Parts: sequence; structure tokens; C-alpha cells
Amino acid sequence: METNPYAWVERSLETIRRAGWYREPEAIEGSPGAVVSKDGREMLNFASNDYLGLAGDPRLMAAATHAIRTFGTGATGSRLLSGHRILHQELETAIAQLKQTEAALVFSSGYLANIGTIAAIVGKRDLILADQYNHSSLKNGAIMSSAHVSEYIHNNITDVKQQLQEHRHHYRRCLIVTDSVFSMDGDICQLPELLELADKYNCMVLVDEAHATGVFGATGAGCVEHYGCTGKPLIQIGTLSKALGSLGGYVAGSQAVIDFLRNRAPSWIYTTGLSPADTGAALAAVRIIQGEPERRDRLWQNVAHIKSLLMENLPEDFPLLPSSSPIICVQVPSIEILQTVKQQLLAAGIFVAAVRPPTVPTCRLRLTVMATHTRAQCEFVTGHLSLVTCTGDSRIAPTHLSLDQ
Repeated sequence: METNPYAWVERSLETIRRAGWYREPEAIEGSPGAVVSKDGREMLNFASNDYLGLAGDPRLMAAATHAIRTFGTGATGSRLLSGHRILHQELETAIAQLKQTEAALVFSSGYLANIGTIAAIVGKRDLILADQYNHSSLKNGAIMSSAHVSEYIHNNITDVKQQLQEHRHHYRRCLIVTDSVFSMDGDICQLPELLELADKYNCMVLVDEAHATGVFGATGAGCVEHYGCTGKPLIQIGTLSKALGSLGGYVAGSQAVIDFLRNRAPSWIYTTGLSPADTGAALAAVRIIQGEPERRDRLWQNVAHIKSLLMENLPEDFPLLPSSSPIICVQVPSIEILQTVKQQLLAAGIFVAAVRPPTVPTCRLRLTVMATHTRAQCEFVTGHLSLVTCTGDSRIAPTHLSLDQ
């Protein structure tokens, strides 16, 4: 019998290493942007969710600094116990206006917003229908709720309808849960069809707009706006940490839902409020995305250009996965090849994400496009990627480029 109760940890780590699943973070130095510094080298950055290039924007930094000088560095406790700052209310009002909902509630992270909201609105007498590719926070929120959870085939409306026909009448309430943009694939949900089924079968709908807020829609409100579903009864959740360049999460919906969550969502009630710096930066970002639609225009131009080049030049065994977003994934045949290609791209000065099981079912390079990438930078990364996947050699540059061009 073992005397060390923690001995299993090393054995589990060794299993992870043997499977090729072991991961650790890579240090990035300096300010975020289209070009970052890594290990003392400038790298072209296609591994960030900073879609609009706001995380390093001087206006967000100035807003964060002003918030610290005015309100200090921390919220000091739960907002119900310690009170909140007027900045929190201003941000919630701005998000509700962006989303065109009655109200909004800001959480300390998007993960906390998801698990707290789902756990609050359904329980053990209820049913959750969830897309099988949903984010971890949505899956864990469903588990925490104690509701019966049934996953449907990814983006398959026929399967959703069949499950509702078979199971809906057995449960008190039903919640359909989906990401709007799926973070590891880049495709988007079929929201109008889900809302139509929800109306027919008396279901609530919760959509996670984490990768859509600031990116989709005429005003950057997300996929709900993109699909023309603004004003329909649903619960919108998102994060402030991607296109909004800050940190935190939000829920937007009816006044009744927001009031209920303020009184029943454990991850809001029992957590220290969002820091003044993050709140101030996010508020500045909301105002920028509403006032500068040209940022989204540049982002989508870059997305179209990169996709066109990759479709023309990638070999058949490195296919592009279907995507309707700035998340572009190139499928790779194996973990070993994925690791090799990642290192070859790093050697060429290109930083991309290499995603492998168990996070996703198949190995892939995940490129995320930013509005602040130049056309030359887009061509540089696609040229090298095509060269590496075709020849396995990154030593010959397809173009000569200073990374800040």
C-alpha cells in the first residue's frame, strides 16, 4: 500500500506526457498586439483572441489607470456586501445598450458568468440540451445545475428537434445552451432555428457570445444582432477579455432575469466584484467598438484574405475546417506533425496556437485574425504555413517582411 497519497499525480502526468497531451504556457513579453515579443524575439501574433486589437490600445490603458486612481486597485469584496462602484453600473448600462436588452450584470470572468447563470436558472427537475462542442464553462455550469443534461450533435437542428419531441414533456423547464461562435472550430450556431424550436417547445435559450461580441453585427453586439434576433427572449452571456481587450464576463437579458441572477447566481454573490481597472478598460472598449465600425471592417477584410490564400495553397492533407469567424483552423494529421509544424512556424517568427486532444477531437493549428494585422503580415503567415505543410521546411521565406510592416 502506498504511503504517499499524492503519488498518483506523477503517474497521471507521465500518462499525459506519453499521449503527447502535456502542455504549459508560453511567456509573452511586453504589450499585446499583432506583433509580440517571445523569448527576446519579435513574433507575428496569430494566437490571440484580441480580435480588434484593443488590449494594447492607449485609450483602454488610460481608462484603466484613471479607474485605479479614482477607485483603487480592488473591489474589496462581494458587491452585495461591500457595495459596488458607480463604474460597475456604468459598464452594465453600456452593455445593455450595446445588446439592446433591458439590463446586464457583470461578473469577474466569463467562466463565472456561465457556471453561475446556468446553475441559478435550472435544477434537478429540469432539462438542458447542449451542443456537444460547447465551451468547458457551459458544460461545467450544466453539471453544477444538477439538471439532466443531454448533448445534441454539433450544430444539428434535426437532433435538437428530435430530443425535444422525446424528452421535453418529462421536465419542468428546459434550457437550450450553445456557443454562438465555437472557439476551437470557428463555426457559428444556427440561432434563429434554435429560437424557433424554443418557442415551439417552451424552452429558454442561453447563448455564449464570448467570441462574437465586438466582432459580429452592425454595431458589434454579436451573433444575436448578426442574425436579426435582437429583442427576442433569450439570455446572452459573454466575456470582456477577447474583442473588448479587458477581463470579466457579463449576462444580458430581461430586467427580471438580471434581478434574479443578482439574488441567486452563486458565482456573482460570493465573488469579489470586477476590479476598477478591468471595469474602466471594458467600458472604454464598448464605446470604441460602437464608435469605430471600421475596425470590424478591417478584421473581416483580413479574414477573407487569409482564407482565400490558404484555400489556394494548402495541401489536401491539411484541410481548412469550416469557419465563419476570425478563428481559422487548419487540420493536421497527427500530434507529432502538429508539434513539428508549430516549431517550424516559431522558428520563422510566427506564433500560432497548436490545439490537440483532449481539447478537440482532431489536431489543428488555430489562427486568430486581428483587425490590426496588415495585409503583408497576413500574406507572410499564409505563405509560411503553405510552405511548411507542403515541404516541411520553413527556412526559405516566401516573402521578406519586417514584422511591424
